[in-house]
Amino acid sequence: MMGPVRGLRVLDAGTMIAGPLSATLLGDFGADVIKIEQPGVGDPMRHWTPVKQDRSLWWKVIGRNKRLITLNLSSAHGQEIFRRLVPTVDVIVENYRPGTFARWGLGYEALSAVNPGLILVHVSGYGQTGPYRHRGGYGTIAEAFSGVPSFTGFSDRPPTLPGFPMADSVAATFAAMATMCAVYERDRHEPRRGQEIDVSLYEPLFRLVEAQVIGFDQLGLVKQRRGNRMEEDSPRNTYRTKDGRWMAISASSQKTFERLVHAMDRDELAKDPRFTDNVRRVANADVLDETIAAWFATRDAHEVIQLFDRENVVAGLVYDIRDIFEDAHYAARGNIVDVPDDDFGRVRMQGVVPRFLRTPGSVRWPGGRLGHDNDAVYKGELGLTDGDMDGLRAEGVI
Repeated sequence: MMGPVRGLRVLDAGTMIAGPLSATLLGDFGADVIKIEQPGVGDPMRHWTPVKQDRSLWWKVIGRNKRLITLNLSSAHGQEIFRRLVPTVDVIVENYRPGTFARWGLGYEALSAVNPGLILVHVSGYGQTGPYRHRGGYGTIAEAFSGVPSFTGFSDRPPTLPGFPMADSVAATFAAMATMCAVYERDRHEPRRGQEIDVSLYEPLFRLVEAQVIGFDQLGLVKQRRGNRMEEDSPRNTYRTKDGRWMAISASSQKTFERLVHAMDRDELAKDPRFTDNVRRVANADVLDETIAAWFATRDAHEVIQLFDRENVVAGLVYDIRDIFEDAHYAARGNIVDVPDDDFGRVRMQGVVPRFLRTPGSVRWPGGRLGHDNDAVYKGELGLTDGDMDGLRAEGVI
């Protein structure tokens, strides 16, 4: 095991994305993650597209760096085995509906009685408290509830949802951060007690909207959909080049704006009273965007990139995954790693971020077969016999 949190043991009792991804992030940095799946069927992510030869490629990524066991937590015998695992771990992550773990006799009070240092991370749609706590939690609904789609997209079109599970992914990141805060608190202060962590899907997104709460509180501001523009920043947009590519520009400071218009050979725009600071540029964004868009429309993307690099203009092509695979900077940073895989020989996936220079994380293996580590965990660590294992399989417990 490598990485800054090697020695940390995590029991991933979640399903789908938000809970399991938080455990994946910890596993990337060296945690020993034991992933629990339902016997026979496994985590639903095993069946998500894209699929190759009847195997989910998404599973290869979210299941990476985890030891895989099967256990039926809804059965009494499965709950008994789960309790035997509890004293061996530092962290448990679960994302069932609030109250489910407690109904199974696996609430924090019961689990901390056998492991006082345990950190139990709950991930749910609306959190463990409040009038909506029992509602089903899906990322799309959490994104809508957070308010983000209300100001994302163009004003003449419907609110825009992200094209990836943003709420789940952001919640997973917050859950991993919160876990390490709790580990630090436990290990730095006496008595060394763990605690529960309550992560909802909507609150991390709500936290990231920053000035909107105070803006509404103090000024009654309600942020509206403005396409790729921002009310706080101009010019800020994507512009189509002559050869059909799109480039992103953000030049809110006066210096960045001056470098942009100098590269465009339009220095007079920096002295135009409509554009002499960001506030004035925001007020006159329509005419400024038209001017910039017209300039881009007469030039190919490679020409613009070379020019902007020479003039130190802050801009960049809008990449798709094909561009990313070919890009030299992505390659130099090791953002895509090549991993041996039992099914396909080798697969490529995102590397570990952020980068630790002395104790880097790593992708040690991709998501594997259902129950791959049953023997290692149940026999090797809990001391179950072959006969015990046969009995558990017959009962459908593992």
